[in-house]
Amino acid sequence: MTNSYQYQNQLAQDRLGFRITARLSDATDSLPHDISERLRAARVQAVGRRKMALRHAVTGLAVSGSAGSITLGQEHFGWWGRLAAAIPLLALVVGLIAINVVQDDNRARELAEIDAALLTDDLPPEAYADPGFLQFLKTNAAQDQ
Repeated sequence: MTNSYQYQNQLAQDRLGFRITARLSDATDSLPHDISERLRAARVQAVGRRKMALRHAVTGLAVSGSAGSITLGQEHFGWWGRLAAAIPLLALVVGLIAINVVQDDNRARELAEIDAALLTDDLPPEAYADPGFLQFLKTNAAQDQ
């Protein structure tokens, strides 16, 4: 809906501009030569400035919900710009690798502690696999309460 309103508004502005241009063009025939040359030079300068302003204007606008992004011009940042854009991605990859290494070390340390506790305990490791031993632990826990 807003696009149709914006489109109608743009059309109205264009029509007004064409009317003003037509009125001004009708009156230029009766102007002296020196004034018409100054107006022509000013028009050329204005068009040149307009082209420069369009290069730096917003060329893209994307809105999705409450998030939006603006694309400015057709500027290319070159080699340094690409490198600067890749730095956050590189930092993310290095961070994920570091997290993975730390978690692997923690898991290995926990498993080593469990193995050490099992091997240094008074009971043999086969006792923990025996279903009767599990029942024994449950009944002892119930009696202790």
